[in-house]
Amino acid sequence: MAVPVIMPRQGQSVESCIITKWGKQVGDKVAMGDILFSYETDKAAFDEEAKNEGTVLAIFFSEGDDVPCLTNVMVIGNEGESFAEFDPNGGAAAEAAPAAAEAEAAPAAEAAAEEEEIAQAVAIVGEMKISPRAKALAEKSGADLSKVVPTGPDGRVIARDVQKLIDSGLLVTAAARASYQGGVEGTGLGGRVSLHDLEKKPEAPAAAPAAAAPVAAAAPVELGAPVDDSYTEPMSNMRKVIAKAMMTSLSTMAQLTHNISYDATEVQAARKMFKEKGEKFGMEKISINDIIMYVVARTLAMPEHKALNANLIDDGKTMKYFKGVHLGMAVDTERGLMVPTIFNADKMTLKEISQTAKKLAKECKEGKISPDYLKGASFTVSNIGSLGIESFTPVVNPPQTGILGVCAITNGFNVVNGEIKVYPKMNLSLSYDHRAMDGTPASKFLVDLKNNLEAFTLMLARG
Repeated sequence: MAVPVIMPRQGQSVESCIITKWGKQVGDKVAMGDILFSYETDKAAFDEEAKNEGTVLAIFFSEGDDVPCLTNVMVIGNEGESFAEFDPNGGAAAEAAPAAAEAEAAPAAEAAAEEEEIAQAVAIVGEMKISPRAKALAEKSGADLSKVVPTGPDGRVIARDVQKLIDSGLLVTAAARASYQGGVEGTGLGGRVSLHDLEKKPEAPAAAPAAAAPVAAAAPVELGAPVDDSYTEPMSNMRKVIAKAMMTSLSTMAQLTHNISYDATEVQAARKMFKEKGEKFGMEKISINDIIMYVVARTLAMPEHKALNANLIDDGKTMKYFKGVHLGMAVDTERGLMVPTIFNADKMTLKEISQTAKKLAKECKEGKISPDYLKGASFTVSNIGSLGIESFTPVVNPPQTGILGVCAITNGFNVVNGEIKVYPKMNLSLSYDHRAMDGTPASKFLVDLKNNLEAFTLMLARG
């Protein structure tokens, strides 16, 4: 039995997704769990796995197409089965068929309709004269009007001209229509012009054949001599989104970074205790980052720090404060940086934060995170201390007003009673939007965070 594969809806806020790569082609055998295609939203990338076995009977879109969620993208079934009922592009053809039959049965009626069409006021599209009926048919079907041959009076495009384009397969995909200027040969399904076709660079004209000449041996390349061994490749859609977000952040905010360090003795001791004795309580996997996020959430919940637990919206005119702390957590994946949100982190236990953080990080790395969890954060924590980074300047994720950078633990030195004492020191870097707050309240947050981390056991006991 033929079964359609739809474009999943990754979260309630996502209306469409871009197909980035096909894992199967028409005629390929499919087993359960095979990757059918990869796709991206504006925030994340995913792989769609096969939930049925069979053969790929049809593929309705091309790589680069922006496909509405819940739309059929392909069909899997047994060889020779019909799949026409699942074709999302078949609507126009299905409507055209009865029209053609009606025209064949009643040519007089069609002629009358054409006379009525010609009598209507002409519409102007660019320099093209087109009847309203033909214009509506072209918009509905995606006909490539750059290839139309007008047969109406005074060079006007009428419905039969557009229908000829449809019958010839001269169409443009829904995703490509907005930026299509015409004149491109389509390589998509059925000859459609797709986004992939629009992004292709025009091929250079072939050079005239040169006269035959003796082939000289290639000169050896001298070591140290200039050489161009570079190559180019397009950025992924996700990388483009990240790049745009970073540029927006740095170009629209008055960002500033403050740094402080704290004595991590108590945090390390707690981590050691959880690792050695926490198994029966399900807390043996709690990390130092879990502890930091626990303390950050409770420090942000203090009324005096509400400007950091906020979003600056309306082009910097309105502060949106949150009653709960919705903590963004930067996660490095093969596809790029993702920031899932731990909602109401200030009301969670340390164990709950740890479990939630690990679950969200795993889903990000597997490409299975719902976009609903990639938004709504009121503050973000970015930890690259495991890489040995001792200080850095994290970039605020708009519309948030702050982000905390967590650095590596290094040796700190104190002088106690004339003796040098070594202690574990961790640097914290707070970047904040100076439009939302001044330097003093930002510094006070860092001081409170430092004090709370150094008294972590008491803070944990308080709940």
